[in-house]
Amino acid sequence: MRIAMRVALAASAIALTIGAAQAQEKTLKIGTEGAYPPFNNLTADGKLEGFDIDIANALCDEMKVKCEFVTQEWDGIIPALQAGKFDALIAQMSITPERQKQVDFTNKYIDTPPAIVAPKDSDLKGVTKEDLAGKTIGVQNSTTHFAYAEATFTDSTVKAYPSAQEYQLDMANGRLDAINDDIVSLQQWLDTPEGSACCKLIGTFKSVPEIHGLGAGIAVRKGEDDLREKFNAAILAIRANGKYKEINDKYFKFDVYGE
Repeated sequence: MRIAMRVALAASAIALTIGAAQAQEKTLKIGTEGAYPPFNNLTADGKLEGFDIDIANALCDEMKVKCEFVTQEWDGIIPALQAGKFDALIAQMSITPERQKQVDFTNKYIDTPPAIVAPKDSDLKGVTKEDLAGKTIGVQNSTTHFAYAEATFTDSTVKAYPSAQEYQLDMANGRLDAINDDIVSLQQWLDTPEGSACCKLIGTFKSVPEIHGLGAGIAVRKGEDDLREKFNAAILAIRANGKYKEINDKYFKFDVYGE
């Protein structure tokens, strides 16, 4: 009887251990663009790096799951999530009312202001509609910055680009009068030899919540409340335990979480 009981207890212990291991080995597929440094960028040797990637890994560690990353071009990134290509989207996607009709968002994990960059010899004095009248402005397509530029800079020519790298190339080659994007992405480019050689920061401006949203959040498919709340709890946890600050300070000199 005692031997049988010991065998049964040992079997139960093994089952619990295997169950715990399997739970920890669960994989979450995380979608990202891979073309928006310093947030998410695919290197020449095929490695993903950046703030979003480190944050995603920290959140997966907190949730005791494994992260598996999937890259997707920005224009098709929400349809890819909806189609089940990945489980969650961590790619600097701003939380906006229009997007909330298509996906559910966690609370924000970052919130930084938009800005304008121009050539070093530019006569631009500010970032208003009047300042940019008659100018050609490059912006990444299907972003909140593009939506803002189209709605605000109506006296300018707003030119859409598939990625930030492509508007940066045209800017460096003198084909644009200005570019509009997130301050962090623009400053990171200005810190490179190519960016510093051609261009300068004109200034930042206040986000418009109705257009720019309420910061960037993690997108999940509609109705996946359990996953969304697990991410929310993990965001709070890495903010509290110092992991967020560690990642923040690796990339930036100020707190990108915002107020």
